[in-house]
Amino acid sequence: MKNFGTLEYVLDRYSQTWSWKVTGQRAVTMVSKVIPQSWYGDGPHEAIVPDSQRNVKQIKWILERYPLEILSKSVWKRKLVDHQKPKERIPKIEKLVRANPGKQFQGKLLNFQKEGLDFLIKSYGNALLADEMGLGKTVETLAYLATEKQAFPALVVAPLVTLNNWQREIGKFLKRKSRNGRLVEGEAPTSFIIRHGKNQDLGIFDFYIINYELLHKRLPDLLKLNIKALVCDEVQNLRSNTTQKYAAVKKLAALESIKYRIGLSGTPIYNRGSEIWPIVDILRPGLLGNFKEFCEYFCYVNDKGKAIVLENKRQSLHKELRKHVMLRRKKSDVLKELKEKVRYKEVIDADIEYYHKELNRIWEKLEEEQRDAKSMFDKSASYQRAIQGERQAAGVAKLPYVINFVENIMEIEESVVVFCHHKYIHQLLHERLGKYSPSSIIGGQTDKARQDSIDAFQDGKTKLLIAGLRAGNIGINLSRARYVIFAELDWSPAIHRQAEDRLHRIGQKNTVFAYYLIGNGTLDDHVANVLVDKSYEIDAIMDAKIEEDDNKEKAKLILAQIHDKLSAKAAH
Repeated sequence: MKNFGTLEYVLDRYSQTWSWKVTGQRAVTMVSKVIPQSWYGDGPHEAIVPDSQRNVKQIKWILERYPLEILSKSVWKRKLVDHQKPKERIPKIEKLVRANPGKQFQGKLLNFQKEGLDFLIKSYGNALLADEMGLGKTVETLAYLATEKQAFPALVVAPLVTLNNWQREIGKFLKRKSRNGRLVEGEAPTSFIIRHGKNQDLGIFDFYIINYELLHKRLPDLLKLNIKALVCDEVQNLRSNTTQKYAAVKKLAALESIKYRIGLSGTPIYNRGSEIWPIVDILRPGLLGNFKEFCEYFCYVNDKGKAIVLENKRQSLHKELRKHVMLRRKKSDVLKELKEKVRYKEVIDADIEYYHKELNRIWEKLEEEQRDAKSMFDKSASYQRAIQGERQAAGVAKLPYVINFVENIMEIEESVVVFCHHKYIHQLLHERLGKYSPSSIIGGQTDKARQDSIDAFQDGKTKLLIAGLRAGNIGINLSRARYVIFAELDWSPAIHRQAEDRLHRIGQKNTVFAYYLIGNGTLDDHVANVLVDKSYEIDAIMDAKIEEDDNKEKAKLILAQIHDKLSAKAAH
């Protein structure tokens, strides 16, 4: 490893620009695969890399795994400091009072939820509730609709898997109000879940509930309803203003009848700070100007054409959001009795012989597809297939040891939630842990099957639940368990945080232990360093920083590392 190569800051004689010179056979091979802007230097084992922010990040990625001898230490340190400016201290938001909900609300609000209600009242019902997951944004919204006059009919737009939950919460927390204004005890407001795209009259209800993907198809019917309140749950679905669902919500929000526009999300920003503009433009049009004005003041455009919020503008954007439209609180701020989450990175054994055999097969297939690719789309698709194959291979290689880990926790008679990524891994987990009669959450389930599985687990009929990471990370309460095990890892820290918070929420009286199981000798360790070892709370704008690189670029980096390991093994 010490002979991997060197890194030096030099004036390139061909381009006459200051650049990074990388030497060493393996180092140059790695650079050629992950930094397409590089070119060969004077010798076959010398590469020149243009000095840019993006390329410095790629070199840093290589250095973390294959230490180079740095010959220009002072320059390298200065470049790193430029990309790691200290966080500015964010001032506290204005203190809120504890408001009481209207008589149509039935139930009890915690003190911080009463303050959330006060925030909605002071923002005239045009606001983004961005509290961390599990703090009761749904109940605060229902309390607000019960408090304001003429808030019905209301339209709730939400992910498909949460529609039934919304209907249940409406029945639980609200009383029905008759046409003459009297409250009817023992009866809930009328609600209707829209489940198909065929246009027809929807009838008269207090609540209409629909998923984002169906919205544009039923827009003509919804525009006739004289809707007073628009609620967008998991509002990060509107972070792109070029989608059909965004266009449909924008038309609805502009209706003259709409008085209240409420967005809910613990993670409204997934990748870039500029994603907040489309959301705010729905809830409070004009607050951040038009998109061009927003970008001119707050952003710069990177080499991929994406608008990135400038570091020196993030605090001012945060203040503007907090002042006018956004309420953001962490569990640690409001639930002193709720114990913290504890994360562990557990390295377990894996079937390395099987894993390397699969990697060889994947790499050979990738090289073949890259040679035969007729377009950039074909090349990108082949990278995606390769990285998915690597991830599944890692999951299968460590599966026997994942099973053993789960069984050890089950022996102490604790309820456990196991998250995985691939359907094949989900199937194998079910088969090999069948003696525990596990509940299941997986994509493609009916709403009833999904809810029955959740209820069986929460009611204690089974102590084990196996869930898909993307299928089981939103809209459910799994607070019966305090152990969550990640048998496989996802690229996005937000996905893992959402999954953890299915357990770590109101009703949880114990510390939640999250175990990230890392297959020894696989590339799990690289992904885990991102997900476990660094903090991914939204900083500056929201308070988490998520890597800007897309999955395709991550795939290139990891596959380059696969190839290097295989080449090094073959050389020995």
